[in-house]
Amino acid sequence: MLHAPSRAGGALRARLPDRHTLGRLLRFGISGVLATGIHVAVATPLIYWLHASQPRANGVAFVIANIGSYLLNTLWSFGATPGRDSYLRFLAVSLLGLGLTLAISAGAQALGAGYWAGLAAILSVVPAVTFVLHRSWTYR
Repeated sequence: MLHAPSRAGGALRARLPDRHTLGRLLRFGISGVLATGIHVAVATPLIYWLHASQPRANGVAFVIANIGSYLLNTLWSFGATPGRDSYLRFLAVSLLGLGLTLAISAGAQALGAGYWAGLAAILSVVPAVTFVLHRSWTYR
């Protein structure tokens, strides 16, 4: 009977990510927040100071933030060496994340859900999917 809790605890621990993966996940999240900051820092002055259209400003900001995100994730989150092939995989996953974001947003709107409900759905799905894809494909 005394061993049952440790077996149950062992089974639970076997299903949880190890410390290395949790650290990588934390760095991935921080990198995402920093990339978002880069996006805002690029798009905002383009819109307000240079009077660029929102689509153009956000397009430029996406490219710059994506490169910054790639470098942060490659060097810090995943400890890999930057290269053309890994960047192309990173970009493909980023574009898939954008597609998921748009699809979830459209779905939330079609269901009559508010903006915050759609955003919550995006934040629960897209980072998890992109992390798994980056870990298993981009940085293989």
